[in-house]
Amino acid sequence: MIWGDVLKKDRDRKARTMKDANDIQTVMQDIGERARAAAAELAFAPSDAKVKALMVAADVVWNRRADIIAANVDDMAFGRDKGLSGPMLDRLMLDEERIQAMCDGLRAVAAQADPVGQVTEEWDRPSGLHIQRVRTPLGVVGVIYESRPNVTADAGALCLKAGNAVILRGGSESFHSATAIHACLVEGLEAAGLPKDAIQCVPTRDRAAVAELLRMTEYVDVIVPRGGKGLVGLVQKEARVPVFAHLEGIVHIYIDVTADAEKTRSVVMNAKTRRTSICGAAECLLIHRDLVETQGRAVIEDLLAARVEVRGGPGVNHIAGVTPAKDDDWGQEYLDMIIAARVVDDVDAAIQHIRQHGSDHTDCILTEDDATAARFFQRLDSAILMRNASTQFADGAEFGMGAEIGIATGKMHARGPVGAMQLTSFKYLVTGDGTIRS
Repeated sequence: MIWGDVLKKDRDRKARTMKDANDIQTVMQDIGERARAAAAELAFAPSDAKVKALMVAADVVWNRRADIIAANVDDMAFGRDKGLSGPMLDRLMLDEERIQAMCDGLRAVAAQADPVGQVTEEWDRPSGLHIQRVRTPLGVVGVIYESRPNVTADAGALCLKAGNAVILRGGSESFHSATAIHACLVEGLEAAGLPKDAIQCVPTRDRAAVAELLRMTEYVDVIVPRGGKGLVGLVQKEARVPVFAHLEGIVHIYIDVTADAEKTRSVVMNAKTRRTSICGAAECLLIHRDLVETQGRAVIEDLLAARVEVRGGPGVNHIAGVTPAKDDDWGQEYLDMIIAARVVDDVDAAIQHIRQHGSDHTDCILTEDDATAARFFQRLDSAILMRNASTQFADGAEFGMGAEIGIATGKMHARGPVGAMQLTSFKYLVTGDGTIRS
């Protein structure tokens, strides 16, 4: 039997399961129970078993790339029928290059040090106690994501590396691709002798399953939403389980008066145009007033020449080709060949604009002045702050994490790219020698 038939048979089986159960709550509870049981085993799973599972999964994904791409063709058709925008379709699309990147991510996570059991701090007390603070898995992680089927592999790999079971609920548009990728991950688990329930996919597109997942406090320890503002807002509003929030990437670049002209043109062009559909793409350009007719004009003309629509505020919109900005262009995530631009008086004005319109995701300053850079870094609290570097580097793989579940913008311990280490908690190991308290 060819692999495509296997996938079809598996999807049909899952569809019958949902129909026979006729009760999403029952199905989700079963998934939760199995995830909790798997998490109990993963908490002490040998590191080499997790490595083997991920390495085998990477090989299987690559060997079955044709089947995954065929499944993705179905998803792309579904997405077009659903009316997804061009950037969302780009996020959904898989080709050999992106599948190779997925495999590279699986292997990179496998090669990382296992965070579980790491002693982060230890000390002795006058009482005679020896205390260690040790990394431990969170337990069961629920991941809800839109469009990007590669999140199936990234999230599965990172949760496994951190000793967590994971329940994956991809968007309806990525259902077939996610199912195909998930099957490869399960094969890796089985080859390594790990519980196959360690990585589970919700077997339905029905949104009622999401509502159930958000209420499963008995089984799920944390929810990670990865998607647009609507999805994240829904999760934050409805979840009874703690949430690592991933808000939209309203990414700003401020060009300071001391910015190097050559660096500025290169960084801004890459930050906007390399790939517009990712959350690290630049969406707003803030230009120091003294640079409008020099560096500012050069950068804007570069963008216009690259067919980027520049929506400019006062001080910028006189440049030929610039479209006058509207009020709602500030604080907008375009995910397209569009960027807002405006003039600011200085770094403090740039900071004020970002505080008002940003999303605490990623913001960048282009400057050669150390004091100005330090002021920008100190007075903004975005999860990622950059100096003289493209915001397209706002990515877990680029940070050396192998992959990421998302960029967390909240205030919990996981901020910025969420990798394996961020998917752990800690416990205290206290050792005495018949020690008693007076």
